[in-house]
Amino acid sequence: MTHSKSQLVALAQHFGFDHVKFTTVVDPTPWSEHYSGWLREGHHGAMAYLERGQEERAHPRTRMASARTAMVLGVDHHHHRPADPGPLHGLVARYAWGRDYHNVVGKRLKKLQRELRNQGVRTWGGVDTAPILERSWASASGLGFNGKNSVQIWPARGSWMVLGVTFLDLEVTPDKPLRDHCGTCQRCLVGCPTDAFVTARELNARRCIAYWTIEARTLAPRALRRSFGRWVFGCDVCQEVCPHNVRPPDPDDEAFAPRHAWLDLIQLLHTDDDALMEQFIGTPLRRPGAAGLKRNALVALANTGDPNAVPAAEHAMSHAAPVVRQAAVWCLKELGCPPPPGYRDGDPDVQDELTCIPHASDARS
Repeated sequence: MTHSKSQLVALAQHFGFDHVKFTTVVDPTPWSEHYSGWLREGHHGAMAYLERGQEERAHPRTRMASARTAMVLGVDHHHHRPADPGPLHGLVARYAWGRDYHNVVGKRLKKLQRELRNQGVRTWGGVDTAPILERSWASASGLGFNGKNSVQIWPARGSWMVLGVTFLDLEVTPDKPLRDHCGTCQRCLVGCPTDAFVTARELNARRCIAYWTIEARTLAPRALRRSFGRWVFGCDVCQEVCPHNVRPPDPDDEAFAPRHAWLDLIQLLHTDDDALMEQFIGTPLRRPGAAGLKRNALVALANTGDPNAVPAAEHAMSHAAPVVRQAAVWCLKELGCPPPPGYRDGDPDVQDELTCIPHASDARS
């Protein structure tokens, strides 16, 4: 069975993809050496899983020897943020407002792949968790360009999209890559609250709010915590300040509706861990675990300076996870109500937080 480019595009759109582009599979993957260098610099922090599958990322034919074309797919997920419900609520990154995109987009991709196989096309790919450099293939195919914030940007349309890639054993006329549309703009680099960009397109995850609120299992360094503001899961600042996101599309996709755009931080801290995880079934918010979410809530509450947060922080002092108690100590200190002198904790990190004397550079301005 023959497959025209237009037929493949129509098929992908039928299964719920907003953008479809193609590029010829080359070896090695475009910009794969940049990724390897990023890992060598340790910019991935404790995300050891990113070190796995490097051979497949750089050479996809080691996984699918017959791969000839990369079919690059995009799904828009933007919705406008609901009004701020008040200072005791935390911000959530847009991609996590609704259902987990790994499940939503992953299922769409599996259906597309199943239909392609039924039509005699060999295919292999994935959404985010597979050893594929999605943004490299997206840039090569012209599905946006890689911005200075390391995010894939569609000029004048924005960057609020999820990517997927599936390799085909077909020859498909490649699309043309886009030129860089950042120009001299540096709003994302300057706007980053924690100065996480080493340079354009070079993010140091060890300084990134998203890393510390989602991936890390420890409490962020003291020097960074006040820069987190009220972000409790991820961070969108480098996208929010981008001129290409001035008028992004607002897709009618119920899967990504803003159910969790804001989190009630007081309620979060008083909710039992198991009940909290039950509350977020099917969403990305389960990723840090209950302890991680409560740690994040305490940092956000500390940054509000609101004394109404004190009782919830005191409640968190009895949590079973040391990282929550450690965050609670810091939160109470920031709110001007530190634990009483002589208070002791058996965990060394919590005890260190209790006895820490803030450096002059940590003092509030």
